[in-house]
This record gives sequence, C-alpha cells and structure tokens, in this order.
Amino acid sequence: MQPVCLVIGAGAGIGGNVARRFAREGYHAVLCRRTDEEGLQTLVESITADGGSASGFLLNAVEPDSIEERVADVEANIGPIEVVVYNLGAQIGNRTLADTSYKAFERGWRMATFGLFRTANSVCPHMVQRGKGIILVTSATAAMRGNREQHSHAAAMGGRRMLCQSLNAEFSAKGIHVVHVLIDGAVDAPDTLGKMLGPEAFQKLREERGLEHDGLLVPAEIAETYFHLAHQHRSAWTHELDLRAFSDLPWWNH
Repeated sequence: MQPVCLVIGAGAGIGGNVARRFAREGYHAVLCRRTDEEGLQTLVESITADGGSASGFLLNAVEPDSIEERVADVEANIGPIEVVVYNLGAQIGNRTLADTSYKAFERGWRMATFGLFRTANSVCPHMVQRGKGIILVTSATAAMRGNREQHSHAAAMGGRRMLCQSLNAEFSAKGIHVVHVLIDGAVDAPDTLGKMLGPEAFQKLREERGLEHDGLLVPAEIAETYFHLAHQHRSAWTHELDLRAFSDLPWWNH
C-alpha cells in the first residue's frame, strides 16, 4: 500500500499544492474540503494527470464524526496515513466584540482547534503503533498576536498553536513529528484570499505585489517547505516556523 498524505482543507492554494507535491514523491494524496465537489475532482484529476495518485472527499470538519470516519476509512481502504496536513482556516473577517456572535466565535474554535484535536485523536493511535508520523498544521499570524476585531480568529489560532505544543510534548518521543507552520502574510490563493477580496481586487493585488514581484506567498513554494519538514531527520526536527514574503515585515515588527 502507498503511504498516504491526508490533506484536510485542500483548496487551490496551500492544501492543493501540498497534496500535489507529496503525490509527486509517491504518496497517495487524499484531499478533503467542505464544498465544491467539481473543483475538488478537477484538482484530483490534475494530480493524476501529472502521474500522481490521489482521491478526493467532501468533508465538513465541524460535523460530528466526520473527521473520525474519514481517517478510519482511509486507514482501512486506502493506506497508512504517514502525513496529515491540517490546513483549515478559521477567519470570519473583522468584527467588533458586539458583532461577534457566540455561534461565530465557537465556529472559529471548532474549525481551528477542536478539529485539529479530533484529527490528532483519530490518527495518532495509528502513528504510535507504527512508530512514526507527521502532522503539519497551517496557522496564521493571529496565533501570535491578537489584532483589533479578530476575537474569534486570534482565540482559535492561539489555541491551535498551544495544542500543537501539547501534542509535541506527548508524541515527539513516540516518533510523531508535529509542526506549527505560521503563514505570516498574504497567500496568492484564488479560493481563500481571492474570495475574500473579490476577483478584481485580488487581481489588482497580484499585479501590484504578486507575480514577478514575489510579494505574495506562492502556494507551490510553501509546499516545498512542507515537504522538507515532513522529511527532516529526527535529530533536528523543526516544531515551529514562520513563512512570509521577503518584502513583508514580520509579525513582531508591526
């Protein structure tokens, strides 16, 4: 059986490019996303057309048992999950405290923190049994700094970071490598930043800062870092790192 790279949050940006990178190296990429089955299958077909192995599933990570059932199915019917990429965002936009409903605040936590907890709870027993495994967790600047009108996002991502540290404390010595990857900047991704800004504003941003300017994080280049992290020697594991475009100020200088 091929080793599996399970990507939870596989859009056209980071998730899809990471899946493609691992598939190129012989992994079977299992791509999961909440909506847009047509887009998901297009991504799967593009990976297989390039000679990789992939399958796709719709997955609403906030639904009870959705993550647990998907992990169990992959382990039973596709192959051993050697790499998990937890790439779900939890951004609900800028909202004042008064405009942040209980439901919206809790949803951010369910996606960013509780979903990762459920994923780890499902996959870690398999990894412990095999004595190895990698969990790569995409995070955001909000994990390090709470900004104005970011109550839900900052709390959710801060919790995600602390959960990664707790998972490392328990599972590193058992051969499981957990990495908190801080994406400290705008990513050139049409289905995340592109949807937030709208097509015209997104294209204008790309022309002003992205493309040949390299001022937006390029998903395919991020994927190279993820692949490297998954293949580090255990004597020199990275547990947290941040990525940003060369022209951006880091989060601690803002």
